[in-house]
Amino acid sequence: MLKLKEAIVVEGRYDKNALSQVVDTLILETAGFGIFKNPEQMALLRTAAQRRGLIVFTDSDGAGFVIRNRIKSAIPGQYLKHAYIPDIYGKEKRKKVGGKEGKLGVEGMTPQVLEDCLRRCGATFLDGTAADCAQGGLTKADLFAAGLTGGADSAKRRLALLREMKLPEHMSANALLAVLNGCYTREEQEQLLAWAAEQ
Repeated sequence: MLKLKEAIVVEGRYDKNALSQVVDTLILETAGFGIFKNPEQMALLRTAAQRRGLIVFTDSDGAGFVIRNRIKSAIPGQYLKHAYIPDIYGKEKRKKVGGKEGKLGVEGMTPQVLEDCLRRCGATFLDGTAADCAQGGLTKADLFAAGLTGGADSAKRRLALLREMKLPEHMSANALLAVLNGCYTREEQEQLLAWAAEQ
């Protein structure tokens, strides 16, 4: 069991159960879109974020991004880290019908995928194995130079890069920049941008 400094927020109890098999930390739930109607829950997330940091770990579908963006708008960014699961199509075992977009959620990921996502987002592991991240450096101009924004094929290139990085296709250029700056070394950033420029 991996111990984390930060608390984690997920959409529901099945996501919480899946993560509880991997990490030992405070795991909070949004109750899906319930976070929009529950100021007490948002206050709890804000307190957890200010006291220990908060990792936002929602599904990679459109609904997950709506919930993620609500949290981002309510809590200052310096307290947040964002873990993203890859787009993997399928259906969770407990469900009779898959999700609207056909993607697995946090609960459908293997323990290794969940751990990898946490390491990539820069989670602080209390055993001293925090990810070696670049912590800044790239700008929107770097994304433009790599053909990921502002060009005729930018959206296509960005989607290819997101798939290469095993990140969800709904990520904006700003979210991609945040992940590159917060989760990858300078060398990894350069390799990824060079790969994108060749697409």
